[in-house]
Amino acid sequence: MTQEQKILEIIRQAEQSNLIRMAMIGDFGPRILEIANQMSAVIGAGGKLLIAGNGGSASMACHFAAEMVVRLTSDRNRQALPAIALTADTSVLTACGNDYGFDSIFARQVEALGNKGDMLLVMSTSGNSENLVRAVNTALERNVIVSALLGADGGKIGKMLERPFIVPHPSTQRIQEEHLFVIHTIVDLVERDLFA
Repeated sequence: MTQEQKILEIIRQAEQSNLIRMAMIGDFGPRILEIANQMSAVIGAGGKLLIAGNGGSASMACHFAAEMVVRLTSDRNRQALPAIALTADTSVLTACGNDYGFDSIFARQVEALGNKGDMLLVMSTSGNSENLVRAVNTALERNVIVSALLGADGGKIGKMLERPFIVPHPSTQRIQEEHLFVIHTIVDLVERDLFA
């Protein structure tokens, strides 16, 4: 196979992922709307959104929080929405990692910041990250609403929650691409709901 053929095959596989998204949108759509409605209700009642993930999902947590606090598009100028990326504070992450271990970095923040009526959104392509599992447990103990964007079979977190959002694909990058589509759609729906 030539270099050009290899590149074209990679592009073909990426395009196939978009076709998978379109085929699954009938299944995904109602769940995306459900998560967006939960977030709107939390924010409308004075609560806040806490977001966590590792690696690429950590970046996506920051991206999601930024779009909630700032805005999705310049077409819709609106007030800031309360969202915190638990992946963004390096002092908290490193202090907690040093003193309590990496597995506690998100649970400790949920303990500090999460109140009844708030919402924790975790993002994980495997659903098995121990630091996210512990964050979910802490949130549930504190009556914080929990939602998750997961991949593959949902892993441990998928079994902990009643209605996780799972992209049933084995590829990390394809799962993350779907998660990005989902968070953009959620922000759009929340903005439309709260600032129609």
